[in-house]
Amino acid sequence: MSARLLPHPLMTLLIAGLWVVVVARHTPGSLVMGLLVGLVVPVLVRGFWTDRPVARRPRRALALGVRVLADIVVANVEVARLVLGPVKRLRPALLEVPLDLSSPYVATILASIVSLTPGTVSVDIDMAGRRLLVHALHAPDPEAVIATIRRRYEAPLKEIFGC
Repeated sequence: MSARLLPHPLMTLLIAGLWVVVVARHTPGSLVMGLLVGLVVPVLVRGFWTDRPVARRPRRALALGVRVLADIVVANVEVARLVLGPVKRLRPALLEVPLDLSSPYVATILASIVSLTPGTVSVDIDMAGRRLLVHALHAPDPEAVIATIRRRYEAPLKEIFGC
C-alpha cells in the first residue's frame, strides 16, 4: 500500500489492536470497525506528523522498550514502598533535565517515557531552552535522577534516532 493510504502502519495496528481490547463484544462488525478506525485516524492526523525522525537503530529501540518496561515494574514497587511509608520522608522535586535532543518528536518520546515511569511525570518540554521539566515524587539527590534520565533514556533515544 502507498504511504498515502497507510501513512503510519504501526499506528494503524496499535489503534486497531486497542479497539479490540477496549470493545467488550468481539463481533465481526466490531473487528471491522476497529480496522476502519485504525486506517482512518492515521490518515486524518498525518498533517501533524511533520519532520518525523526515522529510527536508524530499531534493535536498539527494542532494547530501550525492554528497559522501560523493566523500569516501570521496579518503579511501581519503589513508589508503593514510598507511599506506604512515612510521607514526611518523601523528597519531591521539580527537575530541569537538559536536553541534547534536537527533535521535538524524540523529546516527546523521552517525556512520555518519564511520565510512564511511576514516581516521575513530565511537566513541560522547552525545545527553545533545550530542557525537560520533570516532577519527581522522591528525589533526595536531584542530580542523580537527572543523570539517570539522561543515561537510561535520552542517550539511547539519541542513538536510535541519530539526533
